[in-house]
Amino acid sequence: MAQQLQNITIRAPAFKGLNTQDSPIDGDPSFASVADNCIIDQYGRIGARKGFETLTDDVTDLGGESIVVMAELEETDGTRTVLSAGNNKLFTGTDTLTDVTGAHTITDDNWQMVPFNQDIYLVQSGYNPLVYNGTSVVAIGSHTGASGTAPQANCALGAFGRMWMADTATDKSTVYWSDLLIGAAWSGGTSGSINLSKVWPDGYDEITALAAHNGFLVIFGKRSIILYQGAESPATMALADTINGIGCVARDSVQPTGTDLIFLSHVGVQSLGRVIQEKSAPMRDISKNIRNDLFSVVSAAGVNINSAYSAENAFYLLNFPTLNTLYCFDTRGALEDGTLRVTRWPNTGFKCFLRRDNGDFLIGSALGIGKYNTYYDDGETYLMEYLSNSLSFGDAARTKILKKIKPTLIGGSGTVANIKWSYNYSDNYTGQAITLGSSVPAYFGTAQYSIGTYSGGVKINTPNINSTGNGTVVNVGLDIPINGTEFSIQELNIQALIGRML
Repeated sequence: MAQQLQNITIRAPAFKGLNTQDSPIDGDPSFASVADNCIIDQYGRIGARKGFETLTDDVTDLGGESIVVMAELEETDGTRTVLSAGNNKLFTGTDTLTDVTGAHTITDDNWQMVPFNQDIYLVQSGYNPLVYNGTSVVAIGSHTGASGTAPQANCALGAFGRMWMADTATDKSTVYWSDLLIGAAWSGGTSGSINLSKVWPDGYDEITALAAHNGFLVIFGKRSIILYQGAESPATMALADTINGIGCVARDSVQPTGTDLIFLSHVGVQSLGRVIQEKSAPMRDISKNIRNDLFSVVSAAGVNINSAYSAENAFYLLNFPTLNTLYCFDTRGALEDGTLRVTRWPNTGFKCFLRRDNGDFLIGSALGIGKYNTYYDDGETYLMEYLSNSLSFGDAARTKILKKIKPTLIGGSGTVANIKWSYNYSDNYTGQAITLGSSVPAYFGTAQYSIGTYSGGVKINTPNINSTGNGTVVNVGLDIPINGTEFSIQELNIQALIGRML
């Protein structure tokens, strides 16, 4: 009796992103077990991330170290300046790094840089705050309008018309605020402070980060969150809500997305969703599908964690620079269970990020400052890899004999891709190299009606791969060097003979 040939069609492979948490047996084929150097594009396809286009032409002052923090200052005349830190120095500029450290003695680059009222305030534990005023970096006590003594803060916020700071090293439960519109004034006027020791829902916590969201001042502890309303007049602001059991464990993981706040807690990446009229502040775990992997990385990284949000690219990046790993969360929409689709970017060398007001997304590294652009990393190729979840064709007890793999691949002009497969959860993959067809120019160099056939030469490849081997479950995927052209996977058709029961 002839064996039954079955076909699995995976439309938009990895549309739901990585899932390393659920059982690998007969998993949803819309998930991936590996999605490296990938994004989920605007069409719901898994594709290659963009690369690092180097802007800085001389990194001598970095002394082999990296740019690890960046912020942008916009002045009243429209001038925009990027301030960055690395090698215990402070720099302005992108193409040329101009050292503006001055006489300040700096032994650590763990700055939080906060733009406020045409200045950038710099805080880190154990240091008196510094201010970049558009010309030079000065001690906060030497800045225009300075009064009183600013806290040696480790976290800060510019919101509600004033600067807010908290010292997370010694006085871990007090939030200080400056006078109205004078970020250097810490006595007199409407400056002040509030102690949270009697407000923490469990009786004790430590401030880790500050944020503003939907008109609320959000104070993150390690295991709790406090929200105040009326922060425009802090002397009379009122406690609006407290959240117990969830806090923020990494200052630089907090990112406002316009409608939400994303942050890293001790149980994973969280989204603080709040409707102003409601009394509760519902949260959802957006990293549930990679929870164990994420816990391992967080534990190994310690406090060296940062993040970025780009509305233009629709992603939130959670970066672990000492481990050379970051996770990319797609923010276009949540899955049915409230999680966000996530991919991983390994071995990038990316240390920090900055979304500029013009929409450009900058990256700091040992190469200085670069731009998220093109499909090269500093002129070099980088590897994109995708692997499906384990596929059982609906019956994990029967032998599967792969016959053909028919992917539909978009772009990657002239690149050699490696289509691969394995059986029974093995990492020993069989592969077949294919050369993707080169793109053809659009008629007269223009697109017609924005239809793909006339889209300026994005090539669609549909290779037919004869596959070998057998097993009860199958993993299928590919890896491809990204060498200057965009690439994505539209569809996978996998044909197998279903054999006897084992």
